[in-house]
Amino acid sequence: MTPAAVNRLRQLIEGPDPKLIRVAVKNKGCAGQSYVLEYAKVKGKFDEVVNQDGVKVLIDSKSLIKVLGTEMDYVKDKLSSKFVFNNPNVKENCGCGESFSI
Repeated sequence: MTPAAVNRLRQLIEGPDPKLIRVAVKNKGCAGQSYVLEYAKVKGKFDEVVNQDGVKVLIDSKSLIKVLGTEMDYVKDKLSSKFVFNNPNVKENCGCGESFSI
């Protein structure tokens, strides 16, 4: 995770009711697969935990092999802000950049 991603994740999970964020890869989009971030209340039995600078992110066990080596970044411009995944294993991206295939 880049420092920008860590800072944004910290903002998302803080609060009176702290949450966890789970990263998963789901079958979706025109290229076949897409990254999904979702809130979780507890760690799943087989989830992997990535802890960086005090921020914990859960990785869905079924998605782990698809995200190995991936850098998670958070980018902001004048019109949008989003998490970006730089995955060296991606073979093809769709035109809009929302899905990929490995």
